[in-house]
Amino acid sequence: MAAGAQTEGVTMGNAVVHFEIGGPDDAPLVTFYGELFGWNLQPFEGGGYTLIDTNGGGGINGGIGKSQTGEPWSTFYVEAEDLQAVLDKAESLGAKTVMPITDFGGAVTIAMFNDPDGLLVGLVKAADPAQGEAPAPSAGGGEPVDWFEVLGSDPGRTQRFYADLFGWTVGGGDSGTPPSYGLADTGAGRGIQGGLGSGTDAHWATIYASVADVEQTLAKAESLGGSRIYGPMAVDDHMQTGALRDPAGNVFGVYHHGAH
Repeated sequence: MAAGAQTEGVTMGNAVVHFEIGGPDDAPLVTFYGELFGWNLQPFEGGGYTLIDTNGGGGINGGIGKSQTGEPWSTFYVEAEDLQAVLDKAESLGAKTVMPITDFGGAVTIAMFNDPDGLLVGLVKAADPAQGEAPAPSAGGGEPVDWFEVLGSDPGRTQRFYADLFGWTVGGGDSGTPPSYGLADTGAGRGIQGGLGSGTDAHWATIYASVADVEQTLAKAESLGGSRIYGPMAVDDHMQTGALRDPAGNVFGVYHHGAH
């Protein structure tokens, strides 16, 4: 799950740099995720949003917001220089803009779209280099968020959409047909990497936290008011995955990658 190596002359893809969770009432989500993953949560001045420092020492940071529409959401944000150009291209590929470019008081500029399966993904305008990059997760006892995943109804369509839109490369299949699940390398050299594929019944665009024990984490989520979607499931000899729903109904993934 390490970032792909950079090759001179190869166009870099768009980085996945932030994640976000929301619900009609953000307070229960702040409590849930703080207790589940040991994150450092700082309420944003003015209320309605909480900044997440995962204290995981790696991966990306995020936020918990209060829904204006009553709909919950959980997703990742992809960085881009020209948000409108990305929205226009996304729509040409079958997506639909659900939040036009929105400037939050100069602090951050974002937009959101639903991909061809109706899965929500965010866009965030790249920061001015003079301002420096957003703070990385602090080192501490929290669980890092370092993987994203999109499961659509058709793996080939999902993989082509994100590869075409963001310049990502998708691996995992040696034949001429797309794999049902492929590893996505953003090629950005920062942010996090992920997976693109399809699920039999499950369709989502979400993020994963790396945890010490998948079963223990899922059981704790249940005790805190969440529910288990699946897991623990062995991917191979040294990796397990699982997924949960938080109290607002959002999907959030967990995995454990042991030593080879």
